[in-house]
Amino acid sequence: MARLPRLTVPGYPHHVIQRGNNRQAIVASDQDRETLLDLVAENAVKHQVALHAYVLMDNHFHLLLTPETDHGVPQMMQAVGRRYVRYFNDLHHRSGTLWEGRYKSTLIQSEQYLLACMAYVDLNPVRAGMVALPQDFAWSSHRHYSGLAQDRRLTPHALYWGMGNTPFAREAAYAEMVRAGLSGPQEARITGAALHGWALGDTGFVAELQKRTHRRVAEARPGRPVSRSNPPA
Repeated sequence: MARLPRLTVPGYPHHVIQRGNNRQAIVASDQDRETLLDLVAENAVKHQVALHAYVLMDNHFHLLLTPETDHGVPQMMQAVGRRYVRYFNDLHHRSGTLWEGRYKSTLIQSEQYLLACMAYVDLNPVRAGMVALPQDFAWSSHRHYSGLAQDRRLTPHALYWGMGNTPFAREAAYAEMVRAGLSGPQEARITGAALHGWALGDTGFVAELQKRTHRRVAEARPGRPVSRSNPPA
């Protein structure tokens, strides 16, 4: 089956995942981690993309982005990918590809899923068994949003600002939301949408988004389509 083209629409949050080739490590040191995150932040600004959240694992990373243009995310990811591979290969005396093909991306309905997706990103190291608590992991945006560190790379989404009237209130509310975790269906929907490139939102959101593109934005319903010339009895 042919791959669907990635869907990028300005003004919508996008959940992006990039994995290492054959699940190999994409970082070997804290220097590598800082370099990769700095490249992400630099190219987000350059290509007019707001970086809301991230987590950098050993063999992949997640980003939550909102582009201002339809080419912002692709150009940003292309620039990050090329520059980081050159840096990594030169430093570690290797050659060849580092990434597992194209990055994966899905659009998100802000009101329904943006904060849940931020929690999903924060909880990635916990799900992987790397830490017991998300605040114990240094390479994600969780510590910034829960008031434990400052990260100038980030642009908080309006929904985060709406979590409280003061920084302390927002940080406490966000930390509590992440502590409560996600339900099984929430986690499954976020994972499935990200891996397959389907839009993540309610039926109205998906229907409205479909009007904006010829590219299918949701998984087709099972069963053969009904022919217009031969309606059911």
